[in-house]
Amino acid sequence: MTLTDPAPALGTGAGQVTDRRSARAFVDTHVVPYADAYDRVGRVPEELIERVAEAGLWAPFLPPGSGGAGMDMVTLGEVHEEVGRGCSSLRSLLTVHTMVAWTVQRWGTAAQRERWTPALGSGDVLGAFCLSEPGAGSDTSAITTTAVESGGGWVLNGVKKWTTGGQRADLFLVFARTAASIGAFLVSRDAPGVRVKPIDDMLGTRASMLAEISFDDVVLGPDALLGPSGFTAGMVLTGTLDLGRYSVAAGSLGILQACLEASSAYAAHRRVGGSALRELPLIQAKLSDMVTDARAARLLLAEAGRLKDAGDSATLMATWIAKYFASTAAVRHAAEAVQIHGANGCSPDFPVARLYRDAKVMEIIEGSNEIQRITIAGQAEREKTTCP
Repeated sequence: MTLTDPAPALGTGAGQVTDRRSARAFVDTHVVPYADAYDRVGRVPEELIERVAEAGLWAPFLPPGSGGAGMDMVTLGEVHEEVGRGCSSLRSLLTVHTMVAWTVQRWGTAAQRERWTPALGSGDVLGAFCLSEPGAGSDTSAITTTAVESGGGWVLNGVKKWTTGGQRADLFLVFARTAASIGAFLVSRDAPGVRVKPIDDMLGTRASMLAEISFDDVVLGPDALLGPSGFTAGMVLTGTLDLGRYSVAAGSLGILQACLEASSAYAAHRRVGGSALRELPLIQAKLSDMVTDARAARLLLAEAGRLKDAGDSATLMATWIAKYFASTAAVRHAAEAVQIHGANGCSPDFPVARLYRDAKVMEIIEGSNEIQRITIAGQAEREKTTCP
């Protein structure tokens, strides 16, 4: 398959993704056959972006009046798992768009919601999340991008890096230091002073259209500030990152599931000494471990999703755990998938090579494994000290 090979049209209404089953059908038809081609050229084509919009995938959790379908978080996790099974780059685009759309819906003023959520829900406007900076990563205490009040509005200066979807996004959610705290700002791509520099040839998620975004004396109106300055870091940022982490956990599980499916299929037809590879006990052990970890990760993700739907703050730790487990399992089993494929697993002719590279990225983004372990251990200590 090539990047430009035609895929079947969705048809009006018939292609709406509403659950795991319809998501799997969409991914198997429109994503899986082309994912390696996306990886090679380093971008997702506009045709796929349009198909995702037709399927209602950009922000299905938004209320129907805002262009969404009111999808619950458990189902959203299942949908993002299926997309991650097909292409981690596309799932990454969904992740950051989800973060922007949810944040505007949750924290935006009535005017901001009216202006942005219908377009974000339909995919007419794509969002990107601008937190990480050169030399600082996502450490909010080290943010150097500034927003200075001026003339009733703001003047934005700084550089953001590793912005997923930055090459294509229409709206940036930018975190910047104000005189009082950290503020979140909605910045249009076409605002004077915004410059986008593509970042190419990354290890994994190569088609996620990463970019470095520079803001040089970007003049913003007072309506650019999302939520009152002073509570952003503790409220907007925490909630937004939690939702992104949830999506990455789902995508990690998707990678694991893709490794299982690819390895099972390969082991069934590859023969060694006259026998199918799957008949070897060591191969059976690898496959059984994949099955077990995939089921465990799916249960952890479902728990985090149920807690989100219930509005329970325990979802924060549940999501940390789900993301940590799923990402480490994805890396472990992607390595095993390559091993099962042998030399073929190191070639671009089999998807496990891409899955292996994409899996490593999952251990870094939305909270590195080291940060996750510190956070989880800290929670365990707090729970021990509060027990009667």
